[in-house]
Amino acid sequence: MTRQPHDQLAKQYLAELLAPLGKVETSRDVKSEVRQVDVWFVPASSPATDAPHLGLLGKIASGSCLLEVFRNAPTATEVRHCQSKLFSLHGELLRQARREKQSLKEAELPYLWILSPTASSQFLQGFGAQPNQQWGQGVYFLPPFEKTAIVTINQLPVSRETLWLRVLGKGSTQKQAINELATLPSTHPGLPEILEMLVNWRTNVQLSQNLTDEDQEIIMNLSPAYLRWRDDVQLEGKLEGKLEGKLEGKLEGKLEERREMVENFLRARFGSVDEALSAAIAPMLELPTEELTRILLTLSREELLERFPRTTK
Repeated sequence: MTRQPHDQLAKQYLAELLAPLGKVETSRDVKSEVRQVDVWFVPASSPATDAPHLGLLGKIASGSCLLEVFRNAPTATEVRHCQSKLFSLHGELLRQARREKQSLKEAELPYLWILSPTASSQFLQGFGAQPNQQWGQGVYFLPPFEKTAIVTINQLPVSRETLWLRVLGKGSTQKQAINELATLPSTHPGLPEILEMLVNWRTNVQLSQNLTDEDQEIIMNLSPAYLRWRDDVQLEGKLEGKLEGKLEGKLEGKLEERREMVENFLRARFGSVDEALSAAIAPMLELPTEELTRILLTLSREELLERFPRTTK
């Protein structure tokens, strides 16, 4: 279930970071056939803020660009599909310029940036992608007229310069980035909004049914962001209010679905559901949804077992 939430999070995340620098569109339709690009960005002539705090992402956003984000390494076909959207957009912009009797220089046409968690050397060689000293490790450019670059997130140096892109990585790369993000000062531009966005992503994954190993990994990776956000909003009240609505909605429905939802939530919170905790689920389900939501969010494992002790026959 991770792909769709990740795709949506990646779009919202990049839009939040880039909005002060210019015009951002997510899921933008490209004509010729109905196709969408993840993020379409056009820098403002007078941006609301400077880009240095975004590091490499800010450098990418110095010109018009399409950003296509992949949770898993893309195939060659998927990259070519992204390029076809780029070239369709080029054609659309050139036709618009002709209609408006304006000229559009080659340098003004948008660039395509493929953001991939990994990429093999064979894959990069197949596209003729080459590193560029001015951009540093992990950034590969296709031949110039293709106006395409591939960012291999796991190869990016661990530095503040690459932090915002490494958050979109996987495994240890993402974990390291989230740990760094959680230590940023509260005054860092856009941090509260980004933390809340990551917490919402974690919550959506946590409350889903049939959690995969990758889902569990995402929950663990995002935990430092959750803890930092919880501290910043002083947990009680504001935090409960934000999460309670999500959980209540998930808990409505058939009994078996409610049981599975509660079990998944407990497993995500405590790592596993042993016999004692499993036995506590049945009496929990007899509670009104509002009360069940509250105890799942606030009570510790010990408090849950104390309130719902195992009965002996």
